[in-house]
Amino acid sequence: MDSWFQSKWFVRIISLAFAILLYVFVTIEVEVDNPEDNKPIFSGTQKEVELLEGMPVNVKIDSDKYVVSGVPEEVDVSLEGAVSILTPVVRQKNFTLFVNLTEYEEGTHTVEIEHENIPKELTAYIEPKEIDVTIEERATGTHRIEVELINEDLVPKDYEIKQPELNVDEVTIVSSKAMLKEISLVKVFIDVSNEKESIKNRELPVNVYDSQGKKLQVSVRPETVVASVEIERPSKEVDLEIPTTGKLPNDLTLKSVTPEIEKIKIYGKEAEIDKIDKLNSKPIDLSEITESKEVTVDIETPEEIVISQKKIKVNVELEE
Repeated sequence: MDSWFQSKWFVRIISLAFAILLYVFVTIEVEVDNPEDNKPIFSGTQKEVELLEGMPVNVKIDSDKYVVSGVPEEVDVSLEGAVSILTPVVRQKNFTLFVNLTEYEEGTHTVEIEHENIPKELTAYIEPKEIDVTIEERATGTHRIEVELINEDLVPKDYEIKQPELNVDEVTIVSSKAMLKEISLVKVFIDVSNEKESIKNRELPVNVYDSQGKKLQVSVRPETVVASVEIERPSKEVDLEIPTTGKLPNDLTLKSVTPEIEKIKIYGKEAEIDKIDKLNSKPIDLSEITESKEVTVDIETPEEIVISQKKIKVNVELEE
């Protein structure tokens, strides 16, 4: 034994052991005093927080008997835990959020949003965590759909929009009895801005409003309808007349006034073009003409129609 203490290697080993014990003691004490400053050696055990926005919320209830209001469609969820466990959950989003109302009766209740299929190693923070929900007896009703065309003023004036057609005339609305009484209008909107061709089979959402124009959140069946709108460009041909004004010099007479076309095509809404049988050009001033020649004149056009061309050439023939 005395020879061991006299050995320099034995003293070195004992010193190293004391040094290791001292390091372990100091490390443990530091971790106890500053637990949040600890960083694991392996990245797979390092804790992180991930925010998942817009996660859907399901409702567990007898949907054949009750309707529920107050449940948000989406909430935000923060998940905290080891990266090795957190990463696949964030990537796959294979968990569900729900409110369980199977044990509740009609009325208003404060309930928590719960979750399932989130690993127990992760901590979930749901915002909002608690919500106020109202459970009411389920009721159904039918309403006729109205159609409103928007941005008609942006359609060229020479195009005409026919009556829209829907694949269904009415929808079934599922909600509470009280909510059904508030429904005043069921409508779809068709945007026709700058349209020059017929709209065919455009899918549109169905909107439900109360008497104040407030949109109501109710279950509509079907949620969308298919609309078609015939858009035409009515047209017809009318006679073109070329009036004259002023007088020729005394030694000349007007033999003929011959336009390059005798009829002109006009475009516009049927009610407008039906009123028109002929168009005039601006008068040709004969006092300014001293010989046979070709002149260009403008065609006078009513504001409500469009014509195929705005100017024409006219051959003016004189004789002595």
